[in-house]
Amino acid sequence: MTSAAKAGGRPRRISILGATGSIGQNTIDLIAREPEAYEVVAVTGARNIAQLAGDAIALRAEIAVTADEAALPDLRAALEGTGIAAAAGQSALTEAASRPADWVMSAIVGAAGLAPGLAALSGGATLALANKESLVTAGPLLMATARAHDAHVLPVDSEHSAVFQALTGEDMGAVERIIITASGGAFRDWPAEALAGATVQDASTHPNWDMGQRITIDSASMFNKSLELIETKEFFGIAPENIEVLVHPESLIHALVGFVDGAMMAHVGAPDMRHAIGYALHWPERRALPVQRLDLGAIGQLNFAPPDPTRYRALVLARQVMETGGHAGAAFNAAKERSLDGFIAGEIGFLQMAEIVEATLEALSGHEDFTSAVDRLDTVAQMDHLARRTAAKLISERIRG
Repeated sequence: MTSAAKAGGRPRRISILGATGSIGQNTIDLIAREPEAYEVVAVTGARNIAQLAGDAIALRAEIAVTADEAALPDLRAALEGTGIAAAAGQSALTEAASRPADWVMSAIVGAAGLAPGLAALSGGATLALANKESLVTAGPLLMATARAHDAHVLPVDSEHSAVFQALTGEDMGAVERIIITASGGAFRDWPAEALAGATVQDASTHPNWDMGQRITIDSASMFNKSLELIETKEFFGIAPENIEVLVHPESLIHALVGFVDGAMMAHVGAPDMRHAIGYALHWPERRALPVQRLDLGAIGQLNFAPPDPTRYRALVLARQVMETGGHAGAAFNAAKERSLDGFIAGEIGFLQMAEIVEATLEALSGHEDFTSAVDRLDTVAQMDHLARRTAAKLISERIRG
């Protein structure tokens, strides 16, 4: 067994936060291939209790936690007689994340993933970060927490993992630009004038990836990529003007790093999240993964195009957030999440999501904490709450108007 698979000669203790989602399931797929190498501490999920309980039993986890407190009786019933503890609610998620572990996958969707991620870092665990909202809402706090506890944050978004890998052995001072790629989502081939009438069903099918509904819709609107722009700034400390986005329909080049000598380093691989998950799981080693090997001759060509800022307003708003700093990221993410709720519920149209987010940022721009330093979880939570309330009010006004 390699040093990456074991910690101090023992199986590595790992937790999977967001185990029932696509990232969590792909993580489980990898660790299930060498079960002797891992001890699973905690698995968490939301409402898919059958999946959560089944995974907890298969992995012999110490505890399973559902975010939905009303589902706790069902979870307890499913785990009865197994010896696996069951818990529910946000505080239980954070407690599970704080249990001693070597490596924690942070794949909870949305701002709810921030507190558990901070708890894992405070315990000194390596945090495999698939929860992009953590860096968007509280990047400075997250990275400072990691430094304070001598912990590592490893990116699991395919784009940021690609950048991280391309920078191995490189000096950040020699980096001229970072380019992250975007598939273009469900509407990349739609005429712009048709987007106003796009339905939830239209937006929920991704051409390249098999993901959950919310992230698939975020891909269609480019809000997902807008979050990744902010993530790039926070994780790598690069100036916003040196971060670019390219639409790359094949989704084979995940990111490129350009250096001062004109060279570019690209990460190329099949669109399979097990690339990034596996790299984070085995880091600092690189180990064999059960993913497709590309035949570039058969692929023939790769295509790239700059995104249209009038079509993808979210990217413009993300750049404004990066320039503003402070708690603008928390406001941006919260308004985005509430607007997505509104779109899924049929309260607003597809293009109105960006309009609501922009109006929320404008409404909160004068708030005393909008541009203040991000160094406390409570102020992040307060801005998140205020932005959700503001976005909800704006949506309500749109409905009434």
